[in-house]
Amino acid sequence: MALAISLMALLATVYQLHLQRRHNENSLKPLAQITLTDRGKLLAVHIENNGVGPLIVEKLTFTRDGKHYTNIEDCLNLDPRSYQHIPVTEDVKQVILPGSHEEVFSMQFGEDTTDKEMNSVRKQLAALKLKVDGRDIYDNKISVERDLQWFVRHNIA
Repeated sequence: MALAISLMALLATVYQLHLQRRHNENSLKPLAQITLTDRGKLLAVHIENNGVGPLIVEKLTFTRDGKHYTNIEDCLNLDPRSYQHIPVTEDVKQVILPGSHEEVFSMQFGEDTTDKEMNSVRKQLAALKLKVDGRDIYDNKISVERDLQWFVRHNIA
């Protein structure tokens, strides 16, 4: 009888450990979102983590005209020193903590910049689609993608 009770207690403990791990996985999930900013003289693309666990970004994929690129520099006809951007490679991954973000692209224009110059950059960004591949701390895959057409939402023709 004592052996049966010990076995049942052991099984109950193993089951409780399983439930605790599942609860932890569900409680520490990141919630990835690609957000776009076009305000004043600022254009930006961010990856936000609105969840409660860290998001590990493993790969960024930019699609333009059906071709895939891993760097935004390869997709834009701009001097890479004129805008902020983050590299994500096999060796360099980004960790986004809960409630924070990383800039994929950010360009602050000067006060003397014309609307024509800003619209040129908007059109280049609008031609892109961004896909973010990552994982959480439990190695569950996370993928989110967004078309950047939003940048030309007010352009006519």
